[in-house]
Amino acid sequence: MPEQDAIYNEHSDSRFISQLTRNTFAMVLAGGRGSRLMQLTDHRAKPAVFFAGKFRIIDFTLSNCVNSGIRRIGVATQYKAHSLIRHIQRGWSFLDGRFDEFVQLMPAQQQIDEVQWYQGTADAVYQNMHLLRRNKPDYVLVLSGDHIYKMDYGRMLAAHVKRGADMTVGCIDVPLAEAREFGVMGVDENDRVVSFLEKPADPPAIPGQPERALASMGIYIFNTRFLFEQLARDAAEPKSSRDFGKDIIPHIVPRYRVCAHRLADSCVGMSAGGAPYWRDVGTIDAYWEANMELTKVTPELNLYDEDWPIWTHQEQLPPAKFVFDDDKRRGEAIDSLVSGGCIISGSTVRRSLLFSQVKVHSWASVEDSIILPHVDIGRHAVLKRCVVDKNCRIPEGLVVGVNPDEDRRRFHVSKKGITLITPEMLGQGDYLNTP
Repeated sequence: MPEQDAIYNEHSDSRFISQLTRNTFAMVLAGGRGSRLMQLTDHRAKPAVFFAGKFRIIDFTLSNCVNSGIRRIGVATQYKAHSLIRHIQRGWSFLDGRFDEFVQLMPAQQQIDEVQWYQGTADAVYQNMHLLRRNKPDYVLVLSGDHIYKMDYGRMLAAHVKRGADMTVGCIDVPLAEAREFGVMGVDENDRVVSFLEKPADPPAIPGQPERALASMGIYIFNTRFLFEQLARDAAEPKSSRDFGKDIIPHIVPRYRVCAHRLADSCVGMSAGGAPYWRDVGTIDAYWEANMELTKVTPELNLYDEDWPIWTHQEQLPPAKFVFDDDKRRGEAIDSLVSGGCIISGSTVRRSLLFSQVKVHSWASVEDSIILPHVDIGRHAVLKRCVVDKNCRIPEGLVVGVNPDEDRRRFHVSKKGITLITPEMLGQGDYLNTP
């Protein structure tokens, strides 16, 4: 009975993956500033930056964990972590500790001595080894908290175990010319890693695909005992920078069994024949572009997938409101995402994302822009191709995005012409300036 055998195998694989995820501890590294986002990270770490109309960047990594069945999660924080900690406390406290499910904050505490904070990605895990030991996981999943993607980590865990790997690295297929910005995995025909190069000038190509390379996503699975051994060895090396990409992986690749796992094999929501969705929103241009993609009729990232929801802090807000319907004073939003608590009053919003509690007053125009929470846009203001930070009060009649030279005198304008506006740039740094 081939059909019954297929059902049995599917259920058997599901139980196998479920057992693996229950025995896994996820370490999310969320301590980085993300300096290429300029003043957008002056008051918050990159994982705490707002994204997609109502979320924070870290919500995507945490949602992947929960949806994959990994419910024991530690979040290592360091740089200006207040807003990140507050968000996790408010939005991620729904896991039930009675079932050994939690999201646990791991702020840098000078665990090793009274001088050093987290020195690198590997050191952030090393300084929390006592917490990992307490939870006794069979596997440790190390994740970056600052990328946008939907991935079933359970499939990656299953591949790690079935291949008998000591370590598995999550990888994405990129054009060879772009690979110079990543850590690049050299692999054989079976995707066993044979070399690892951090931002190489001449990246190795994928076997049989001379124009493509495998770039590390900063996703690592370790057998727990093996990870502890490697972290202890690296901590005793005085010249180490305590980093997975620079120190740990280059050391273990020639000595142990390291396998590459392609995002295409575990990406969630990927269309047939399409490319897996993954975005590094580490620059103002990349951040703007990834958000703008969501205003399309059918974006590559599906936020409406009920089978793989993105979890976040749900504020108690009234519905968005659109008022006035005169020919020259109509409250409307077209090809846009508008969150709760917003009021579009006799103004026009096109191809834009409005986060919570944004007010756009009469005769104002917002186009191709990202407006973060608690922004007030005055009458007759014009905003085009902008990122407006939280708590800004846009003055009546201000025009931005029309004259780049004029914009540069007051604001930050990116290489591709995106204007970043913050309260400090408007002389409002003392006004409700919470990240």
